[in-house]
Amino acid sequence: MHVVHTRPGTLAFALGAVGLGAALLLLPAPAIAQTGLSPVERRLADHVASTFEEDVELLERTVNVNSGTLNPAGVRAVYDILAPEFEALGFSVRYAALPESTGRGGHLVAERTGNRGKRLLLIGHLDTVFEPDSPFQRFQRDGNSALGPGIGDMKGGNIVILSALRALHAEGALEGTSITVVMTGDEEAPGRPLDVARYELIEAAKRSDLALGFEGGSRGVEGDFGVIARRSSSSWELEVTGVPAHSSGIFSASAGSGAIYELARIRTRFHEELPEENLTFNVGVVLGGTEVEYDAASSGGRAFGKTNVIPETALARGDIRTLTNGQLVRTRERMEAIVAEHLPRTSASITFSDGYPSMPPTPGNEALLARYDQVSQALGMGPVHPFDPGSRGAADIAFVADYIEGGIDGLGVRGTGSHTVNERADLRSLTEQAQRAAVLMFRLTGGAGAL
Repeated sequence: MHVVHTRPGTLAFALGAVGLGAALLLLPAPAIAQTGLSPVERRLADHVASTFEEDVELLERTVNVNSGTLNPAGVRAVYDILAPEFEALGFSVRYAALPESTGRGGHLVAERTGNRGKRLLLIGHLDTVFEPDSPFQRFQRDGNSALGPGIGDMKGGNIVILSALRALHAEGALEGTSITVVMTGDEEAPGRPLDVARYELIEAAKRSDLALGFEGGSRGVEGDFGVIARRSSSSWELEVTGVPAHSSGIFSASAGSGAIYELARIRTRFHEELPEENLTFNVGVVLGGTEVEYDAASSGGRAFGKTNVIPETALARGDIRTLTNGQLVRTRERMEAIVAEHLPRTSASITFSDGYPSMPPTPGNEALLARYDQVSQALGMGPVHPFDPGSRGAADIAFVADYIEGGIDGLGVRGTGSHTVNERADLRSLTEQAQRAAVLMFRLTGGAGAL
């Protein structure tokens, strides 16, 4: 889709002919905004509010279990806490283990099957970036604010899902619905191969119409934000070799410029020639010298060289983030062309590794956000605007974007300091986001009195 502007409160893309029918199917009846909440929806919101302390207690229990991505036992322990909660709501729940070779914990998969309304996929994750050796391990509450590892990314979002489903269950509104919950165990650093690590999530998407992602929410001056697009995240590695020789011959026809100068020249061309809207390409590490060793598992290495020797080897690693797959393909092709034009007496090669795909903006995503916005305003919480995709990282919802009519993300708790030892959540947003989610799911699944 062609991006036309990013100002909050306006369309982030031009609606094309393809997918317009799906978008129209999602558009809400005008009566929703005019009449506000139905009696059932009001009770849903009240139920969520009444379980606030219960929700916070469950959040604390999960936060206090270390579930770093490289701690499969901890990931399983969080599953063991949450699985009974879903079972109590009538979901069939299973632990979808990944092969031991991945070094990752498995996924929570909870399902209800029915034929009423839209089939929903709710996405969370059990793991965090904080491994067992991190000093940041415990939940700490200060009134309506709390500090803790993964509290916003995304154990708070997991509790938003449960709180909303509890409210629906209390009203009997889960009966007849088709809802699948997938909480992956390796979102922060997916196992390889990706088709194995994301098999359960993708298969669930194939059985669903719409996807709701509960990564952390965000708020701006003009209101809250919903995510209708996320950029991809993939990596690249550039390796350059030169002719090792005495430094007195640098830049000569026989010795050339050496590996480090050539690497710097190529990176400069990237910087000058690649930029375009919604594209970033970071350089994360550079090593160069007579000898270079790099360990991808630890993201570190060593280099040896002397000032009077022209360096033979240089290496750089970085990432690429794009809004669409086409943009990714185009960027890789341009990088390859630049690398191929290396200077005499040097050689250069670049390799790419796939990671998170992009979640491009679509009419279906925009229409689903419109439903969410009307729910928010009916609840008296104000408007919800589309979030700038350039300001959000990659997430699991991108893996399902090709299989669903529409999806939105950022429905989890609001907070600050994600991925740092100052990760904090606004506990009041747990209730607000769960109320929005409960009413939205009620309407999407065709609950009685929803319109």
